[in-house]
Amino acid sequence: MRGKKLIILITGLLVAIAATVVFTADAAARRGTTPHRDVTTTSKSRPTSSDRANGRPSSHHQASNGVTSLGLRAGAGSPTAADLAAATAMLPKLSPAQLAGQRVIYSYAGRTPPSQLLNLIRHGEVAGVIFFSGNIGSHAQIAAVAKKLQKANAASTNPVRLPLLLMTDQEGGQVKRLPGEPVLSAKEMGESPTSWTTTTREGTLGAQNLRSVGMNVNLAPVLDVFRKPGNFIDQFQRSFSNKSGTVAKLGTLFATAEQARGVAGTVKHFPGLGVATRSQNTDERPVTLRLSLSQIRNIDELPYKSAIAAKVKLVMMSWAVYPALDAKFPAGLSSVVVQGELRKRLGFTGVTITDALEAGALRAFGSTAHRSTLAARAGMDLLLDAELNYRQGVASMNALEFDYVHHTLNATAFRAAVARILALRASLAGH
Repeated sequence: MRGKKLIILITGLLVAIAATVVFTADAAARRGTTPHRDVTTTSKSRPTSSDRANGRPSSHHQASNGVTSLGLRAGAGSPTAADLAAATAMLPKLSPAQLAGQRVIYSYAGRTPPSQLLNLIRHGEVAGVIFFSGNIGSHAQIAAVAKKLQKANAASTNPVRLPLLLMTDQEGGQVKRLPGEPVLSAKEMGESPTSWTTTTREGTLGAQNLRSVGMNVNLAPVLDVFRKPGNFIDQFQRSFSNKSGTVAKLGTLFATAEQARGVAGTVKHFPGLGVATRSQNTDERPVTLRLSLSQIRNIDELPYKSAIAAKVKLVMMSWAVYPALDAKFPAGLSSVVVQGELRKRLGFTGVTITDALEAGALRAFGSTAHRSTLAARAGMDLLLDAELNYRQGVASMNALEFDYVHHTLNATAFRAAVARILALRASLAGH
């Protein structure tokens, strides 16, 4: 009897083990990973930048489940229903690497885009490119570059049949990368006796200038409400006014004018840098702005209500810390600010974009890869890699691909971010 019981016990254990193996393998197959893969694998397991830049195809599976219940809606801001339909139809065609690449804005040094960047574009792993003064020699030169980038984007190896996001900072006055309009600074627009007409004109002419060279996104207008003359924002006359109502009206007019000419507007720096002193430069160092919740919402955020109602397409987040909202993370790394204030409280449904990921304000948050993960986790859609090296963008893309494949970022939220970006790109087609 003991022998028979032992045989029965062993048989039962073997059956249980076999069932467990089958269940694990089946679950892993549904996830698109092997049952042995450790989700805590270090960065050594990420696809290498040389693999991606040299055009070797990704070995990862294609995203197969499409878009269902992404929580997206056409509403107070971009995207429209038609743009969303185009975006959601495209999502199932994208590999994890391509999904990740759709969330990255690249940069490069000099006047000629590197061949590696063109190759990334041809394989659908780039959302767009930001241009700086060093990239621009003349209108004819940068227009030729824009055509070259869009030609790479039209390659048969790229499943994303939508315009690249080609952007720059064309605020006006002292802050612009492309020679020409807008000539006036935001402050000069605000001080004009005919400020409404003047701001509309400057937004229109600025957009026409950008479109003439193939650019379709402007990282402007600034909606910061400056507090003291000569402070961080006012020293270069980047703010329309020290009054929230004036900033709200003129910022909305500028954004509306440029979007009417086929250039997506970007309002910045949410929830506001207007109180920052001259030394509180987030490009250089960590900045904490100790405003009350009432000040943030009734002064600094007020212009965003108008811009969102006017369907501005993008919002750029600040890298400052606002203890009244989140004492630990800068705004662009804070889900409290991105998801709570901007999305839920103000109802923004368009595309969020970080400020430059290499900023000194983020020195406590590790590498580009780690910053990319934190930004995506907070709810940022586009990551701005402005280090003038395409490899920085590759680092962001690899980090997001790793997080997507290993489920360390929510897959539904990830696809929703990509859908918003694709919808933005769809809205710029035909201009």
